[in-house]
Amino acid sequence: MIKINQLDLFSGIGGFHLGFEKAGYEVQSYFSEVDKYAIDVYSNNFKDAKYVGSVTDVCGGELPKIDVITFGSPCQDFSLAGKRKGMGGDRSSLITEAIRLISECRPSLFVWENVKGTFSSNNGEDFWAIIQAFANIGGYRLEWQLLNTKWFLPQNRERIYLVGYLTDGSRGQVFPIGEDNKQANELQRQQANTCTLTTRYEAGGNGSYIAERKLNAQEIRVNSATKRGYELATEGDSVNLSVPTSNTRRGRVGKGVAQTLDTQCNQAVIKDKIRRLTPIECERLQGFPDDWTKFGNEGEISDTQRYKMCGNAVTVDVVKAVAENCKFIFNG
Repeated sequence: MIKINQLDLFSGIGGFHLGFEKAGYEVQSYFSEVDKYAIDVYSNNFKDAKYVGSVTDVCGGELPKIDVITFGSPCQDFSLAGKRKGMGGDRSSLITEAIRLISECRPSLFVWENVKGTFSSNNGEDFWAIIQAFANIGGYRLEWQLLNTKWFLPQNRERIYLVGYLTDGSRGQVFPIGEDNKQANELQRQQANTCTLTTRYEAGGNGSYIAERKLNAQEIRVNSATKRGYELATEGDSVNLSVPTSNTRRGRVGKGVAQTLDTQCNQAVIKDKIRRLTPIECERLQGFPDDWTKFGNEGEISDTQRYKMCGNAVTVDVVKAVAENCKFIFNG
């Protein structure tokens, strides 16, 4: 058992902590977060974790020896779906606080997760500026790879994982992690409370609809800006419900996998009818145990907040794979 003190920045609901535990580490975490619901859920699931406040208030000199720093810094300004302000955005620039704490704590390992859009933000200049900042700390070997949750769980979610570790240059390496790690190839399903056939999925109160099934047909036609005007979905496929009235939206159907979870859960699954994913299904698609986000120390959490927290989380199974490949760093 490898015992580590972890500084878990932008910790969310504890995906990094849980991933390292599942990889066989004994984790004592010091976690930093500002969302009150995520703090509540984290504290409820990790009773011995120590809350250290906002990342801007954390001082390395006031912490015990930190072995691992993990962070999935706010990614909205790097996201392909966002306004792409890059490092100039207020939220994404918080990565500089993580860099500061790496310099102050000098952990054996740090792990950073972020969206694929980080590669292309400001024509790649932002990513290389971050790499340069990590390199300037001194003493760390840097490795990174684009990993996809669908190699492990049925969700198409591409994320950059970057690790930095202290090394004398004579030990192993963390990446690559290959697609042969995948553990599932079809959507995890949960029996719906009702199994009545729905012929149309209504997009709203205006009478428009996003999909329909012909009588006795095995496939559902999902409106899409393709040449034929629709995509075909069958049992077990996912359907993206965002911007339902768009005339240009395509790629709505995930064949046997969920598309990337967002904070509003704009996804459904076909299980005799088209229905929205449940909070438990979102937890499963991110590798968390059932009802991980249902309760905090202060009581029950709303579904709205549960969807948001799952959409913001790191995938536990991906973190586990990375953590397993990092063990050589601590084994001498």
